[in-house]
Amino acid sequence: MSQTRRDFLMASSSLITASGVIGVPMSTFAQTGGAITEHKLPELPYPYDALEPYIDARTMELHHTKHHAAYVKGLNTAESALAEARAKNDFLLIQHWSKQAAFHGGGHFLHSMFWKVMAPPGNGGGGKPEGELLGLIERDFGSFESFQAHFSAAANAVEGGGWALLHYRPIDGRLIVLQAENQHKLTAWGVLPIMGIDVWEHAYYLKYQNNRSEYVKAWWNVVNWSQVAKNLGAIKGIALL
Repeated sequence: MSQTRRDFLMASSSLITASGVIGVPMSTFAQTGGAITEHKLPELPYPYDALEPYIDARTMELHHTKHHAAYVKGLNTAESALAEARAKNDFLLIQHWSKQAAFHGGGHFLHSMFWKVMAPPGNGGGGKPEGELLGLIERDFGSFESFQAHFSAAANAVEGGGWALLHYRPIDGRLIVLQAENQHKLTAWGVLPIMGIDVWEHAYYLKYQNNRSEYVKAWWNVVNWSQVAKNLGAIKGIALL
């Protein structure tokens, strides 16, 4: 394995582990379909009401215990089905289970990151980034305010359910904003997410009804810039090619 690829895998593992996506024991599929992971729902780093008044406690509870939990279950089911397909050499449903793995895997990863890039307002949440992160934002977007406007516009314009995501692009060291429809569509190669906002209706409908823009505006009050900076540090400096 090349040093470049090794560095990439190590850095990616650091980011994913920090988000709570992996770190559970591996098990080998009984019929020799290969090793699979039992994915677990991570605990929130704060109580359900900690992001009030910007995100209400009931929304947080349902979002975490119902929606995120469903993605974890779906990912485990899909990966088990793929292992069974390998064991039996029966790939009739490979397209279905591959899509399920992408959808639920994306949901698990992005939600695990989402919980950590938020913090209680006034206690780690809100304000502006500092140091290197702020410098990169100002370099790549012109100003923090321009970045905020760009990111908010991307979030508000997601078609249906999905995400706005701040990515780091190792090939040129730039920060870029992209959208993701559902959890996986429009995903770009060669970038790694360090911050995201969930704009599926289940993330805001109880409090904001169909007014997504008000939710996006309020969300800036709970952004955990310290965690975003940590995510950046976990992957900065690697090269994918």
